[in-house]
Amino acid sequence: MIKLSRVLTIGGLLAALPAVAAYAPIPEQDKDKTLNVAVRAGLSHDSNIFGAATNEVDSAIWTLAPRIDYTASLTDQTFLSAGYGLTLDRFDRRPGDKLVDSHDLNVRLAHAFSKATNIDLNESFLVSRNPESLLAGVPLNTDQSFTRNQLDGRFVTPLAPKTGLTAKARSTYFKYRNDSLGRNLDRTETLVGLAGDHKLVPELKLVGEYRFQDVSYRRSGDLKDKTSQYLMAGADYEVAQKTSVSARLGGERRRRDGERDLTAPFAEFSVKHDYAPKSYLAGGYVYTLEETSDVVRFTDAKVHRIFGSAQHAVSALVIASASVTFEPSQLQGRRGFADVDETTVRAGVALTYLPTKNWSASATFDHDRVRSDDPARRLRRARIALGATYAF
Repeated sequence: MIKLSRVLTIGGLLAALPAVAAYAPIPEQDKDKTLNVAVRAGLSHDSNIFGAATNEVDSAIWTLAPRIDYTASLTDQTFLSAGYGLTLDRFDRRPGDKLVDSHDLNVRLAHAFSKATNIDLNESFLVSRNPESLLAGVPLNTDQSFTRNQLDGRFVTPLAPKTGLTAKARSTYFKYRNDSLGRNLDRTETLVGLAGDHKLVPELKLVGEYRFQDVSYRRSGDLKDKTSQYLMAGADYEVAQKTSVSARLGGERRRRDGERDLTAPFAEFSVKHDYAPKSYLAGGYVYTLEETSDVVRFTDAKVHRIFGSAQHAVSALVIASASVTFEPSQLQGRRGFADVDETTVRAGVALTYLPTKNWSASATFDHDRVRSDDPARRLRRARIALGATYAF
């Protein structure tokens, strides 16, 4: 099986879908077979299933989630993985559909042309009927189900013994089930980037990077579409395969269709430390511009994102984990609308029990809170869940 280098990226171009709808990292059992089949069952309670600011709808939820994964080295240089998961959620008190089905499909193909040149392609398709992170400020008790398709690509090659080149690309398509949300939010986001790096010493390299982003809405694009160009520099630092640090500083030039253009700083910093088997600390900070859930009043949002996560092996069979994201932001008002300040907090804790190679059980608690100058965008939500997974 080929070995691709470990890279720590936060706010970058590669991402993975969560295996469980929980904020805290949930450890998985080691997979030692080419074909793996697992079934997860659980019971949870959600205090605000639609993310409403008032008159919240709460419900107990029964979940059954089978999954199949295939992982294999096709040759000494080519690696393939694919997986499909079905999640059936049965709500006791959901208006409309009580039984909803979610689907996620992912395929990864990686090929090493040489020890230093490789390409990595990732395709992920998600139909989420019970979204993990709900939108703030949508009409009261609106179904926020969506479909997302995302294709990531990464090509790495050396230019000289200590100098390398990385080309990256991502295309993400969003489609919402609700017609009103779809008219406003259905869109395609395309991001491409080119980075050059130079190793000062084996564990430290300097990086210069250019990125281009295009956001294209399916409807009323002449008022909502935008493009951004990023120019940044930074460094990646890795010590003994246990500590990784990545930092980027630069600027963004954003052109908005039908609205004022903007030049803004851009920053991302992340660190991860593996201090023991199945135990680590990770965190970071990002400052960037992002899309909003209210495109009628706002062009986008300036976001400060401070995040952290931890996983600790309490014993050989018990693993505790936690995560928190703190996001002060300012929604940028269109002409005639004022800017709005708001703060979003998402936090989760989990306790996972791994009694055997085939069985795992977990208890999770997740909390969402949005404080906003606009009362219609405020949100409180709590989810508590118990579940067990059996791997065949």
